[in-house]
Amino acid sequence: MKHTLRGAAYVLSGIALGAPLLVALAGGLVLGLAASLVVVGIPLLALLALAGVPVAALERRRALLVRPGPLASPHRTPAAPGLAAWLRLRVREQATWRELAYAVLMACVLWPLDLAVAACTLGLPLALTAAPAHLALTGGPDGGGVRPAKLWFVASYPAACGTALLGLALLAALLYPLGAYATARAAVAQLLLAPREAEAEARLAEVTRSRARLVAAFEAERRRVERDLHDGAQQRLVALSMGLGLARLDAEPGSPLAARIAAAHEEADRVLAELRELIRGIHPRVLADYGLAAAVEDAADRSPVPVDTDADLPRLPEPVESAAYFAVREALANVARHSGAARAEVHARHTGGALRLRVRDDGRGGADPARGTGLTGLADRLAVLDGTLTVTSPPGGPTVLSLEIPCDPMPPAPAA
Repeated sequence: MKHTLRGAAYVLSGIALGAPLLVALAGGLVLGLAASLVVVGIPLLALLALAGVPVAALERRRALLVRPGPLASPHRTPAAPGLAAWLRLRVREQATWRELAYAVLMACVLWPLDLAVAACTLGLPLALTAAPAHLALTGGPDGGGVRPAKLWFVASYPAACGTALLGLALLAALLYPLGAYATARAAVAQLLLAPREAEAEARLAEVTRSRARLVAAFEAERRRVERDLHDGAQQRLVALSMGLGLARLDAEPGSPLAARIAAAHEEADRVLAELRELIRGIHPRVLADYGLAAAVEDAADRSPVPVDTDADLPRLPEPVESAAYFAVREALANVARHSGAARAEVHARHTGGALRLRVRDDGRGGADPARGTGLTGLADRLAVLDGTLTVTSPPGGPTVLSLEIPCDPMPPAPAA
């Protein structure tokens, strides 16, 4: 019943939208043709060609009445802001002209068809159902009787009530064909308004490029924060530590002042060590200066679990090196925290036009990336680069993390 009622709402709203649309299109066409004699009508006719865009947007939302989800938009986002860029893009898109064709079809054919279907499935039963009220408004049996829906003559209340019951039964029976018609009507809208395969692929490519730009901006911000901390806060902490060291030498040994300066000096050293670790976690300098192979060696040296490395790599694009490095760090952190492994190994090569990296440990296995190991976010990050991340971890081990990112080596830096 809910589906049939939503179908009825879809058909009735189509009538409410189609009639004003016919008036607007016809009026705009007549006005544009008349004004074109003085050139003013040419822009009006050009704007009339875009009338399908808002109509289609409304139709995609209206489809929610009979569909589980809205129709996707086939339009792309303009590369530049402003009305001119939007207009240029819309005029070049095939979807704009399909939407104009749908608007004309709706104004001339679809809404009159909706009206006819609604009149047969809703108007006729409701007119029969209203027979007692109709009879009462005309003065009852003494008023001469009525002819509900122009079908048969009713001159008494029992006959009017029987006609009303017939109308209710007919309404219940016709609601289901009405729902089927609404579904078919929405399918016509989907045929013309939903994105074609090429448009969907173009939109997906645009989303991928947008995600790649966001990742690049995020990496640039990480490098800026790392540089500011390294060249600013870290240097000031080094100077503070040196100053406290000199003050510690000048203080009288064994005095309360010397003890307080020593405590402050040790605290400054601890803060400096934590800051260095924080900077290394944001974007390690070794990665930017020497590349992924050196950064993997550095991460292995800092791992609590002994790690054998075999990384022979050229310099790769910065997003690739950064994503691979943080995948290695996350994998080694998981080895130390969860695996119970005695040893791990990292193997990395650039072959077949792609970076292929593998992290393996001899731990207990049974790792599940879905349980919040941090690898899910890395997999999403790799997907922006068309990369893949797979984890194989049978119970009892070993656990193997495999990473693959298509990329080309960076050209060698010109000699100074």
